[in-house]
Amino acid sequence: MGKAILAIVGRPNVGKSTLFNTLAGEKISIVEDHPGVTRDRIYADVTWLNHSFSMIDTGGIEMDSKDKMLKHMREQADIAIDTADVILFLVDVKQGLVDADFKVADMLRKSGKPVILVVNKVDNFEKYMPDVYEFYNLGIGDPHPISAASKLGIGDMLDAVMELFDLEKIEEEEDDRPKIAIVGKPNAGKSSLINNLLGENRVIVSDVAGTTRDAIDTEIVYNGTEYVFIDTAGLRRKSKIKENIERYSIIRTVAAIERSDVVILMIDATEGVSEQDAKIAGIAHDRGRGLIIAVNKWDAIEKDNHTVKEYTKKVRDILSFVPYAEIIFISALTGQRTKKIFDLLETVIENHAMRIQTGVLNEILMEAVALQQPPSDKGKRLKLFYMTQVSTKPPTFVLFVNKKELMHFSYQRYIENRIRDTFGFMGTPIRIFIRERKEKE
Repeated sequence: MGKAILAIVGRPNVGKSTLFNTLAGEKISIVEDHPGVTRDRIYADVTWLNHSFSMIDTGGIEMDSKDKMLKHMREQADIAIDTADVILFLVDVKQGLVDADFKVADMLRKSGKPVILVVNKVDNFEKYMPDVYEFYNLGIGDPHPISAASKLGIGDMLDAVMELFDLEKIEEEEDDRPKIAIVGKPNAGKSSLINNLLGENRVIVSDVAGTTRDAIDTEIVYNGTEYVFIDTAGLRRKSKIKENIERYSIIRTVAAIERSDVVILMIDATEGVSEQDAKIAGIAHDRGRGLIIAVNKWDAIEKDNHTVKEYTKKVRDILSFVPYAEIIFISALTGQRTKKIFDLLETVIENHAMRIQTGVLNEILMEAVALQQPPSDKGKRLKLFYMTQVSTKPPTFVLFVNKKELMHFSYQRYIENRIRDTFGFMGTPIRIFIRERKEKE
């Protein structure tokens, strides 16, 4: 089930990042007191009234600026608006209503998306409410007064957001067909791969980076199984402008990953694994999705008997945090090994949904403890009582111990490796949560 998406937009320096950090519950966005600091658009998950949604922070919109950076930020805000289900339009009570607010309001009206007008920096409701009413002139609807910094009015604002989300529609979108997100940098061959698997040129393929402007769903049936492939706009390389703005381009990628069961990360063999590739792999890992790394344009590489082994080692070294990911070397252009992707998908989907019986799981756990004693600290030794699987997609386990603080990261990794040695789980992350309980229980 895909999450609803809320985009926070507005002109620079109205407090978007402060609000984003308040809702996210941690300091994620850079907050500084001059325009243009938030050049990254960052995602976070928010839960309110038992409903979860994804939130996008954007750079400030300056409609008339010719500055390349600000123009780029405006373009990325456009993408955020296109992707969002609801838009939160933030304005500043202390600066008052300015011409730029009207221009942003016009832009949002044209989008046709539901918009909530939020007046920020209302630190004292009695003092500032007369100034809040001025924003009715935008014609966007009732202004909601808040103070992101002081966390005032946030609950009422979120109630308004939840009323505009079409939660029934989002929940109705439940679909049992496996969903595969094809992600990667521009020109890595994502659209070519889908065309190859489909056997027809349905997706625009071009040498121009960023040709695929929208996420496109393509249904493909293979050996009686129906798959939904989600093609995404490619991640852009670092801009020629020296500021690092590459994270701008992850909106559709994250939205596609959010909807998917398995992610195919396309890597250009001629360029190798980049920082952006690692970033995408990290998003897939954090979201608990199955992961296949497709090294494309393999036909363009000069090879000997050791090339595959050496290239695999490079990929594993750089993407060491996803050692479970399956790797395949393909050419989307010639069709080399592309059909083998379906075999991998079948394996990864099966592992992603695998459930292990508690009895079998605890046999593995006791054997692991016998082979390598748990760590101790100041005479107190970690005791592992039992483990049970609580969910799938990804496989998630709870391990009960006597003292959580005695569970060293390396020993938790050891337990995970023993589980993987026994059951495989190739292509999927697994989660282990440590819970404390008393021995008498």
